Amino acid sequence: MTTPLIQSLEQHFGFSQFRTGQQQTIEQLLNGQSSLAIFPTGSGKSLCYQLTAMHLPNLTLVVSPLLALMKDQISFLNSKGIYAASLDSSQDQMQSSTVMNDVRNGKIKVLMVSVERFKNERFREFISQVALSMLVVDEAHCISEWGHNFRPDYLKLPRYREELNIPLVLLLTATATKKVKRDMSERFNIAPECIVQTGFYRANLDLSVLSVKTADKNTELTNIVRAQNGPGIVYVTLQQSAEQVANTLSAQGIQAVAYHAGLEDTLRWQIQDDFMACKINVVVATIAFGMGVDKSDIRFVIHYDLPKSIENYSQEIGRAGRDGNPSNCYTLANLDGLNTVENFVYGDTPELSGIEYVINDIKAQPQQWEMQEYSLSSESNIRQLALKTLLVQLEMQGAITPQYAYYADFKYKFLVDKNELLSQFDEQRQAFLTQIFSHTDFKKIWGTLNFDTLTQAAQVDRKRVVAALDYLAEKNLITLETKRITQVYKVHSEVINNPELAKQLHSYFIEKEQAEIKRIAALVRFFELQSCLSYNLARYFDDQNAPAQCGHCSVCRGNAVKLEYSIEPAHIADDVVYQKVDEFLAHMATKGIHSVGIETQCRFLAGMSVPLFARNKVRQLSGFALCEQMRYSDIKAKLLAR
Repeated sequence: MTTPLIQSLEQHFGFSQFRTGQQQTIEQLLNGQSSLAIFPTGSGKSLCYQLTAMHLPNLTLVVSPLLALMKDQISFLNSKGIYAASLDSSQDQMQSSTVMNDVRNGKIKVLMVSVERFKNERFREFISQVALSMLVVDEAHCISEWGHNFRPDYLKLPRYREELNIPLVLLLTATATKKVKRDMSERFNIAPECIVQTGFYRANLDLSVLSVKTADKNTELTNIVRAQNGPGIVYVTLQQSAEQVANTLSAQGIQAVAYHAGLEDTLRWQIQDDFMACKINVVVATIAFGMGVDKSDIRFVIHYDLPKSIENYSQEIGRAGRDGNPSNCYTLANLDGLNTVENFVYGDTPELSGIEYVINDIKAQPQQWEMQEYSLSSESNIRQLALKTLLVQLEMQGAITPQYAYYADFKYKFLVDKNELLSQFDEQRQAFLTQIFSHTDFKKIWGTLNFDTLTQAAQVDRKRVVAALDYLAEKNLITLETKRITQVYKVHSEVINNPELAKQLHSYFIEKEQAEIKRIAALVRFFELQSCLSYNLARYFDDQNAPAQCGHCSVCRGNAVKLEYSIEPAHIADDVVYQKVDEFLAHMATKGIHSVGIETQCRFLAGMSVPLFARNKVRQLSGFALCEQMRYSDIKAKLLAR
């Protein structure tokens, strides 16, 4: 018998049956039970919220980490007659206003945003007035501090859900270890019986790990690509490697294109579209490519460099063979790139002095702390992602509470004559708008609003001013531009003045750093396994049902490997290292910086980019990146032995 749910599936999506796990997840949600769905890449996670949204009375809000992912899913839904839209950074004022109007009028069923959108005061003001049925978190492993691709802002989603009073939550991911699974479900109070996990094992993926010296990689790669039948992705770690490897393949007559975050947005979209349309056969990419690529016939994925973790590896190979047909996954492995992968981790750990700088900055504004991320990152010498994590941790510890974020700059220009604009409103509103206009500094056409003088003179509420300008922009009476976000926090002095706070936070970062370094070690161990790769990969993600021997991996074929360095890293004499460090310290002293910690010295020798180096032209020194072939822990041991 056809159930109403199957009928709905056929009517809206044209499918006659559900894939494993989909029906259980959808039924739980429609019964009012928040759920966590862990399905392998490409096995229909999105349908779980798409079909559910059709049966819920109000808006479904989807948080997704990638614009490309949003765009694909929106066009898919719209093609099925389900009105979906996004609010994102690629839109102009006009487009955003149309979307917001359509949401208010109930025309839009699914709205997609990035988690960062919640920092936008205009968005928060808007979404708080909309009735919401469900919050969907795509790539939900980003919530867990112990997962990969951790995004600190995701930690705030449980609080946003409470504030917006959203009754239902659906978390979606392809990769979650037991620890990450527990972490995700606890943050959203999802009952264990509402976790739907389908098998992780993919019988159509052939996994091969090859021990290849760096000098032989291009030949090996070319031979492998030539033997493949169909489109594929080659993953590399660095942007410059993407260019070099793509050029190498092209020189061998293989049509290949580089893709990385350093390319213009329009070019990236073009490459992605061409790949989807089979105009490009091979994309050589950093991990910036893939999450938004829902192409079912990818026949091979090759890791030219070591992936960042087992989670990343499984996600990236998971893009192959989504149509169920046989596909090949190769890793050209050696230990040469290990230090590069580890250095990304070490570079993100803030020094104790940097954490102390941020805490002292907060103490200097004891009631209300205002900050701009970019300048605080530069001044504290903490990379921006790590700074975001630090701010979220300070929130979790109860040291600061976010009040609001505002744009430091509001600029607008009139699209109709000012008097004509005012004539459309009653006397009271005219007076209010006149106040706003009189506190605006006009230079030719554009005017910048001075909030400080406006609030002093008129005692008006900032929110009311923002809402009024938004309204004028929506009605096409003005064009509004906003930039430079300032975040405002309430300070809790008893916590911020705790003398142990900086040390506690530093310990948290060291713990995270060591967990990441262990994750890299686990990756090397995985590639050197003497037992079935597919089985061990499935076990890592808590799938107990994979066969103990798959018969389609290099280990099952009797080709287990031991990874090695292509050439032993060149030995650099201690006195040369110390001389270059002294030159660096002398250079910093000329800039008025007389105290440089051991971590910063290590980062200088390893060639890492941190805000302090960019600000003080450190990259020009001859010792910068002197030890880039060495592992960070070895550089540090050398300096500590001095």
